[in-house]
Amino acid sequence: MIDQKTSSQIERIKKKLVIVKNTDKDLKVFGANSHKYFLDETANNDQILNFEKDYNLELPEDYSAFLLHIGNGGKSYQNSAAGPGYGIFPFGKNVEEFIYANPEKYLKEDCKLYPNMSDDFWEDLTRNIEENDEISNEDFEAESGKIYSGILPIGTQGCTYYYGLVLNGEFKGQIVNVDLDRQKPFFTFESNFLDWYERWLDEIIPENIMIDEPDLFQYTLGGSVIYILEVYFSAHDNETKIEGLNGILKKEKIASEALDVLEAEYKLSSGAIHKKILQILTKFDYQRAYPYLVDFTKESLLDVFQFVFWYAKDKSSDWLDVIKSNAENISDDETFSFCTYLLKEMNIDYGDIIVPFTFNENENIRISAYYALGQLENKSNYIDVFVAGLKDHSNRVIHITLQALDGVEDQRLLKHYKLIAEKFPVEKDYILVNLNHRLKPFGLTNKTIKKIATDS
Repeated sequence: MIDQKTSSQIERIKKKLVIVKNTDKDLKVFGANSHKYFLDETANNDQILNFEKDYNLELPEDYSAFLLHIGNGGKSYQNSAAGPGYGIFPFGKNVEEFIYANPEKYLKEDCKLYPNMSDDFWEDLTRNIEENDEISNEDFEAESGKIYSGILPIGTQGCTYYYGLVLNGEFKGQIVNVDLDRQKPFFTFESNFLDWYERWLDEIIPENIMIDEPDLFQYTLGGSVIYILEVYFSAHDNETKIEGLNGILKKEKIASEALDVLEAEYKLSSGAIHKKILQILTKFDYQRAYPYLVDFTKESLLDVFQFVFWYAKDKSSDWLDVIKSNAENISDDETFSFCTYLLKEMNIDYGDIIVPFTFNENENIRISAYYALGQLENKSNYIDVFVAGLKDHSNRVIHITLQALDGVEDQRLLKHYKLIAEKFPVEKDYILVNLNHRLKPFGLTNKTIKKIATDS
């Protein structure tokens, strides 16, 4: 028997499922082309009870309510029901996604993960796998069981990314995002399955519908901007404020009046909230955000480059002088990568800006630099720079330099190609396969080039 609050939420969700299906008729939302907002018939009490008995646990009430009153399975990936990502797995299926062997042993245990867990905690938890290249299959499964104990896989975002439902422990009922490549998991804001699911729906529904039916959308931080701002200003903790701003950021558009409010709040805020509001302003009103972005370059070039590239890449040329004046201060590879993204959008010869980075001590920066040079139409003007890349001590840099030279048929390169062929008698790091691509226009291979004189 469900309580009145849950019963009302179930009815809201059913109505919202109809709205989103009508709203996203072209299935543009991620995963919608697969699940098509379809849910199959609901599960029954016997299925729930049998699962709980088999695994010696009790499911979170909100998840059970979803299965019993909204739907179970559908037509998406692995017969998943409409939901975030590629949808919600059919009940009782895919339970072994996190723990391949003996999941019934670990699902009943308390979850060891928790919101805002430290990097040190995660490294300690995964150390036996990460630092043991010769770990046996049995030990790997045992370690996976410890890491993901008490978490039920309920859906996938594609690749190695999954949604998990915490079954036991202090955070029972919460959703945690899991990467099976063992990047640190993170918990969603909501405290239960239905709130998480409803916010997904609210983030799809247009603002004008929310305004027309306000009583239906004043329940989650995915609702109307007006409601989210009310929650934001009444919240006493930064976590709720940040989640509210994230909800606004996911909107397709927001009214200028709301941007006025956010701009005023930007001037009063600091830290993570300050940055998040700047991201919102950039997305919805670049001209309004521009002076604040310029000022924010003193705090973080990376954030500014990211915001401009994500939301206003057609304005990339506005940032050429900023890039030039700050080039010597760029020392991390992510900032440099976004710098190159903006430069590529400008349709200029940015070679002089990039060349100094080909000598950077950071291998990843050198790789990005040669890749960026390889995107230039006049890259043949930089033969000497590419030659330096072909002589680099890093195989990854040699690899990317060979790829960047695609389309450059300059015989001055042959003697350097020959040196590479002699240095790598057998394939390593895909160097020979790329070398042969560069040699093909000359009628040569990594073997035949060794037999000719290239000095002249």
